[in-house]
Amino acid sequence: MAVSAQSSQIPHTQHLPNPQFPKTHKLETIGFSHKLQTHQISFRKTQEMTVCSTSSISTQNPNSDLNELCRHGNLEKALKLLDSMQELQIKVEEDAYIALVRLCEWKRTHEEGARVYSYVSNSTTLLSVKLGNALLSMFVRFGNLVDAWYVFGRMGERDVFSWNVLVGGYAKAGFFDEALNLYHRMLWVGIVPDVYTFPCVLRTCGGVPDLARGREIHVHVIRFGFESDVDVVNALITMYVKCSAVGSARMLFDRMPRRDRISWNAMISGYFENGEFLEGLRLFLMMLESSVYPDLMTMTSLISACELLGDRKLGREIHGFVMRTEFAEDVSVCNALIQMYSIIGHFEEAEKVFSRMEYKDVVSWTSMISCYGNNALPDKAVETYRMMEREGIMPDEITIASVLSACACLGHLDMGMKLHELAYRTGFISCVIVANTLIDMYSKCKCVDKALEVFHGIPGKNVISWTSIILGLRINNRCFEALIFFRQMKLSLKPNSVTLVSVLSACARIGALMCGKEIHAHALRTGVAFDGYLPNALLDMYVRCGRMGSAWNQFNYNKKDVAAWNILLTGYAQRGQGRHAIELFDRMVESHVDPDEITFISLLCACSRSGMVGEGLEYFRSMKLNYSITPNLKHYACVVDLLGCAGQLDDAHEFIQKMPINPDPAIWGALLNACMIHKQVELGELAAHQILKMDTESVGYYVLICNLYAQCGKWEEVAIVRKMMRKRGLTVDPGCSWVEVKGKVHAFLSGDNFHPQTKELNAVMEGFYEKMRSVGFREPESSPTDEVEASKAEIFCGHSERLAVAFGLLNTAPGMPIWVTKNLYMCQSCHNTIKFISKVVRREISVRDTEKFHHFKDGSCTCGDEGYWGSSNK
Repeated sequence: MAVSAQSSQIPHTQHLPNPQFPKTHKLETIGFSHKLQTHQISFRKTQEMTVCSTSSISTQNPNSDLNELCRHGNLEKALKLLDSMQELQIKVEEDAYIALVRLCEWKRTHEEGARVYSYVSNSTTLLSVKLGNALLSMFVRFGNLVDAWYVFGRMGERDVFSWNVLVGGYAKAGFFDEALNLYHRMLWVGIVPDVYTFPCVLRTCGGVPDLARGREIHVHVIRFGFESDVDVVNALITMYVKCSAVGSARMLFDRMPRRDRISWNAMISGYFENGEFLEGLRLFLMMLESSVYPDLMTMTSLISACELLGDRKLGREIHGFVMRTEFAEDVSVCNALIQMYSIIGHFEEAEKVFSRMEYKDVVSWTSMISCYGNNALPDKAVETYRMMEREGIMPDEITIASVLSACACLGHLDMGMKLHELAYRTGFISCVIVANTLIDMYSKCKCVDKALEVFHGIPGKNVISWTSIILGLRINNRCFEALIFFRQMKLSLKPNSVTLVSVLSACARIGALMCGKEIHAHALRTGVAFDGYLPNALLDMYVRCGRMGSAWNQFNYNKKDVAAWNILLTGYAQRGQGRHAIELFDRMVESHVDPDEITFISLLCACSRSGMVGEGLEYFRSMKLNYSITPNLKHYACVVDLLGCAGQLDDAHEFIQKMPINPDPAIWGALLNACMIHKQVELGELAAHQILKMDTESVGYYVLICNLYAQCGKWEEVAIVRKMMRKRGLTVDPGCSWVEVKGKVHAFLSGDNFHPQTKELNAVMEGFYEKMRSVGFREPESSPTDEVEASKAEIFCGHSERLAVAFGLLNTAPGMPIWVTKNLYMCQSCHNTIKFISKVVRREISVRDTEKFHHFKDGSCTCGDEGYWGSSNK
């Protein structure tokens, strides 16, 4: 049973000669009145107006006039004459109708063709073979298979051409199963197929693909004696390569007594399509040796093969061969060369091809824009689009999508919105590729609500649409919604490995371990657990959810590439376990895995958070000497953090001044953070001044400045910085904590009193505060009562983790560990409070803040009371 490529909406009638027609296709015959002669004078006047411009046309026979107008291609006048003949009830001869139908088909005039068909329908019940075939050909050319089917049903007789046209129409439209059924009906009614039948039928077998049905048609080819016809054998070769039976195709090819250029092209492209590039190239050389000159199809196939192979040397050789042929200036060949150089990473060669082109079409411009995008040059992609606009070339949907991708990389929201407007005006917004890229652009430009608008406006959402919005919500820290959208997606579509990577990132962000485990199980069930980056995404999820045991299991059962080692190193760095990180790094080197730049960032962070200054500096020095990795700005920032957190602020400042590259805001930010920890206001203000000279938009640096002043009790300066933030429209994300209970994630915002258990949670916390006071603890800031405390709660912490811990205590069994994830730093007050709670309730409580893990047990924390803002090593 063949499988349809798409569901046909055209019902097949069981009895072809007598199909059922809808009311719009009534069978009706117009009878001519004997009073026709009384209208002769009136008709002649009409005739004079209609055909006065063509003196050679006879005025005695309107049907011959109609034929003559059609021969001259004058469709407008021909239709006016037809209207007059219908009004005067003058019979239109079949040949005149056929001439009109063929003219409508030639001019691709859909409405006029339908108009002629309506006249035909009203004038006759059954269609002759000639007229029926003409109508069939027209409707199939227009892609109107519904009317083509009705015409087919109204034909009194059908010849092989009738069947061929309809079978070919269904095959071209992708209704492969219907096309094959028609072919078998054709045989059943006794029509013998001809040389034109088999290419149509074989196209359907290749399109499904259905090798068994294709072999059956091959038998029919032999039975009816067409095994030596070049066109039919070419169609057989194409069918076999589409069905991945390259060996059968080559056997046919080798047995051909005569081959044309299409035979060679079919076999060569068949090898390329099935990944047998070397065989395809060998056959191309045989083609040249056989004195068969390649054509445009051959050239583009060769270039595409080089693109898929990624072979730069071969690509250049093919380019050199093309330049010696007549196709050197052909637009489609040049476009293929640009695309090839884009994929293999030689954008300079693509630029040369593009600049030498005398004529550039929209594909040329789009290929060059995509080339820049593929090679991480979004600014050049945008500039090329502007040049395209100046040249007056109208973009297509692929162009708009390519430029939107560049805007997403650059954060060019204004231009992205202009392209959105252009997509609306041109109708390209209905193209799902444009809508998907708009979602990506708005998400990366921090306008996720606009991305949601675009998403909800897509009528036919595909997997990429859902993946784009899930990832967009994740990168905008709306992970809760990302998980909701993922559950909605699964109701209608099957997520792919990229979707799962995006959702796992959301799970890792909010500590949704059970959801992450569900995705892991789903990946195993669907067989994608080992696809692409998914194994490492699962590893990252377990690490960030604090489950190092599960993380090690995932690590041991999958490919251990450098990314996997880096994820584990980052996990130890977040826990401040420098010794474990160093041991892991040694194992990595012993396993012959070469470290990369990210490896050393994780290693330096681990040393910094463990106070291992000497070891960290030694690893920094070894990067260039032992591993040929040139330190970048991130590595320098790690060293500043390493020195600063250890209290060596002067050394950190001196290190910045002696850097061989100019420091960026992140490096000064590391120094500012160290000054905040060690309450060094003067040096901190110097670092803040340097930061604000380069970056006035990143809210994180303002928070660090506020932290510095708050640590030193300079609340007036805090107020000044906050006023500056408000003036520049900068807002701080409210404190939010997540806790997973019984597989469901619960979120708690700072100052949020809308949770259904708010009263119980506050009562639990008040009970702990009372116990803390009774044993001599300083009363924590349970609720901000003045401007100073409000500033602390809003900017630094928010205290949301307390509610999350209380919720975990209320809703889990005694003794169960509680895992909380937080979006801001943990303050000293919250740190002391949760230490106390862990001792009282005798539970393990883990809180992952924006920087590291805090594991509380029996009144102590693994960070050694140095992992929250407000702590100091002094």
